[in-house]
Amino acid sequence: MQVELAKTAGFCFGVKRAVETVYQEIEKHEGGPIYTYGPIIHNDEVIRDLKSQGVRVLGTREDLESLDHGTVIIRSHGVPESVCTLLKDKGIRYVDATCPFVKKIHQIVRRESQNGAHIVIVGNSAHPEVMGIRGWAAGPVDIIQDAGEAEKFSLENEGQKVCVVAQTTFNYNKFQELVEIITKKGYDIIVLNTICNATKERQEEASGIASRVGAMIVIGDKKSSNTQKLFEICSNACENTYYIQTLGDLNVNQLRSVESVGITAGASTPYKIIEEVQNYVRINF
Repeated sequence: MQVELAKTAGFCFGVKRAVETVYQEIEKHEGGPIYTYGPIIHNDEVIRDLKSQGVRVLGTREDLESLDHGTVIIRSHGVPESVCTLLKDKGIRYVDATCPFVKKIHQIVRRESQNGAHIVIVGNSAHPEVMGIRGWAAGPVDIIQDAGEAEKFSLENEGQKVCVVAQTTFNYNKFQELVEIITKKGYDIIVLNTICNATKERQEEASGIASRVGAMIVIGDKKSSNTQKLFEICSNACENTYYIQTLGDLNVNQLRSVESVGITAGASTPYKIIEEVQNYVRINF
């Protein structure tokens, strides 16, 4: 069987940097417990390994407020500005592992909202990255995920400037579609395409592979936004597209009738898992 592995599969720069930051803190062990505010990435395998080494996950702001010592690592998705302020005020040491591309969006949103712009974030309102971005705005914010929400968007102050940014892992084509809908409303609008180039390249490569293989395997955690979007993109190009978290989720019977298989993976998927799936498919089919 022919197996094609996407070159862009696996950890992106921001995720790799965040995970390495946690392991470096474990090695340094400057005293006191090590926490991450939320899972450092959306991958259960990585979280279990970090937990086995003593890293604890804080889930809520109340958890942060109850701390009196230790180190808090801010995950790659970033956090609202108020979280950083809280940790500073409490004197809790923290390490900011926010992806630099996400941090850039924070700076844009802060600057443009302070200059009076109404911020529009194209993305999933329930995703931690989007919640973090929203928390850097000094004024009104709307979060838009689909065409229906874009059509409903309106300004109370028609003369107000609108600044549009995107969740870094949002589908590029959908972003363009939603921007077009908003632009037609005639507002004074500035559009900043903040989708990560690595995300765009990953999506384009996955779509290309899916269009020429008999089956497509997408590897990633079920909570991973960028992996969900990869699955959606690949499903549109290949009807036999399968979403798995690890090799154990793979149904081998689904691949017996095809001659070629493509493999891609989300930005939070360790290469070890990708390699296991790739080797299994190569050896057994």
